[in-house]
Amino acid sequence: MKLHLDPESNVPIYIQIEDSIHSLIAAGQIQPGEQLPTIRELAADIRVNLNTVARAYFELDKEGVISTQRGRGTFVSGVPDQKQIEKKRQKLLHSIMLSALEEAHGLGYSTQEIKAAFQDEMNNWMKDKSN
Repeated sequence: MKLHLDPESNVPIYIQIEDSIHSLIAAGQIQPGEQLPTIRELAADIRVNLNTVARAYFELDKEGVISTQRGRGTFVSGVPDQKQIEKKRQKLLHSIMLSALEEAHGLGYSTQEIKAAFQDEMNNWMKDKSN
């Protein structure tokens, strides 16, 4: 399982773990019923504290995204409905945007500079995608 984490981000690591797992499920890279790594295994793989992974798993379990079965492991819950997937995708997109905005602001860029840079990059990206 390949998680995308940024230790320099303002977003706490446990939320980044949650968002990554949400994204993998939404993209179909992790299937319902599939077993996830144990807390200990995942913590070792991504080199974070066990409690950080435990908190992410706890939140995901509370949302019904995963199910932990004592003595058996942690599994992806049933197929989420389309509305739930879209909500998770939007939450992730907003998290990505907020992280970029906070980082730019923290580096001293003004609101106008950030808007202009975003618009330039968006225009360039759209040109590249249309080719």
